[in-house]
Amino acid sequence: MDLQDQLKNLFPDHTPEETDNTKEESPYWLQEEPLLCKYEKRKGKPVTIIDGYNGADADFKKLTKDLKSMLSVGGSFKNDSIIIQGDYRDKIMEFLKSNGFSVKRVGG
Repeated sequence: MDLQDQLKNLFPDHTPEETDNTKEESPYWLQEEPLLCKYEKRKGKPVTIIDGYNGADADFKKLTKDLKSMLSVGGSFKNDSIIIQGDYRDKIMEFLKSNGFSVKRVGG
């Protein structure tokens, strides 16, 4: 006999309200300050750099992995910044905003 059955035996006239848990939680730790999304050229090749995340390293690495798999490109996590190969600022900013982050575009 589980807890629901015991409660039904104690309170037979009570009908429980259905709770609607439609609020979707972000799988990442969200912060108040915006992430900085900037574009650089390194050794003649374009890269997108995301700075300003102050959460745990595990969350940062998970965010890096999800961005790389979404864009199907290479990249890395170094010195508290995400480096993505190629100029994908618009797609990255859209992905981050859909996950609840505030993003600031730096540069042109």
